[in-house]
Amino acid sequence: MSSLASIPEAREFSPSRTSVLLSIPLYVYICVFASLNIFVGVLWDISWHMTIGRDGLFSAPHVLMYLGSVFAGTFAGYQCLKTSFWGTPQEKSKSVHFWGFFYSSLGGLFCIWGSMAAITSAPFDDWWHAAYGLDVEIFTPPHTVLLMGLITIQLGAMFVVMSMLNRAEVIPGFTAEQNESRTQRLRLLFMISAGLLISLVHLFTSEFLSNSSGHRSFYYQISAFVFPLLLFSTGRASGHRWGRTIISGLYMSFMLVTNWIMQQFHAEPLLGPILNPVDHFQFYGFPVLVIVPSFVCDWISPRLKGRNDWIQALVLGLLFSLVYFVTQWYATEFLFTSPLARNKIFGSYTWYFGSDPNWEFRYAYRPRSIQKVADLIKGLGIALVVALATTRLALLWGKWMQRVVR
Repeated sequence: MSSLASIPEAREFSPSRTSVLLSIPLYVYICVFASLNIFVGVLWDISWHMTIGRDGLFSAPHVLMYLGSVFAGTFAGYQCLKTSFWGTPQEKSKSVHFWGFFYSSLGGLFCIWGSMAAITSAPFDDWWHAAYGLDVEIFTPPHTVLLMGLITIQLGAMFVVMSMLNRAEVIPGFTAEQNESRTQRLRLLFMISAGLLISLVHLFTSEFLSNSSGHRSFYYQISAFVFPLLLFSTGRASGHRWGRTIISGLYMSFMLVTNWIMQQFHAEPLLGPILNPVDHFQFYGFPVLVIVPSFVCDWISPRLKGRNDWIQALVLGLLFSLVYFVTQWYATEFLFTSPLARNKIFGSYTWYFGSDPNWEFRYAYRPRSIQKVADLIKGLGIALVVALATTRLALLWGKWMQRVVR
């Protein structure tokens, strides 16, 4: 009898996945989903230019990016209006008060501003194409407006989740296990949004991070500015023991899975001259193996617990730079020169349809791609200084993010 009586009690306190899922507002999921749409749209758009060449204002990748922007701005805007005019005092206390009578989360404001910038850039970009023809580089004026808007949305999605994670709210009626499950879900959403942010920033800096540049110090200088800044800040803000490693793994997964799926679809050039006929979307941007230095830094971090942030920045920045340099030096050489990388797994076969496929330096370093030893050492020294500075800044930014609750 006692065992039978305990069954209803066990069921009463067993965590409900549905209730935990619904305890997080819908607009939070929408903002993270919009962030995913934006990343996939940008990667698809780059591949579209490499494969087809011709696009328009409402090409499929553009529509996906704009939909992501609209979703983020609309749902964040709705949440802002709802809180401002119909919100309870408790809801308003969790929001940023601005312009006298509006209330919104900090992340929501970023999503609204980013959405406005991204949508505004669309007709500007269309006019630019009509006036000056096809783009030959990423950073044209309309693209710069678009990129800043998209990055702002990505940051907004991350801040939306981060503020809820930092509040560590205890939901009435939830068991301790349910509240912990909710916290873990928020932490995962935060790391997903952080991984998407790094993926997007990698795409925007990809012109400087080609495999053919992997034996030049400038490659490591750009990497030292981008990856420690984003990884050490979000890794600390996540509060997870292996935060940097998980975020790095998510970044690599987003890049690889999107590329692997995308290249399965038929596409062919619509502009001439066509020197390299292709029949499917081109793989773009094998991710850097930043997961390796991230794992090493996560492994060593507990030994630095309680140390001054300057000491942590010195140790972690130095360790990250050393492991990253060794890893990427050989990884880029393999991806660039090895026949084993010329397949749909690694994507090194990718080649723009307007370029000669028989170019002698397609799979070989040009003389200017190899630096003299003295110049390389000097350049790597600069990269190390940059990495130490960005690591210290990232730890400071990460600590600030841990305090954001609105």
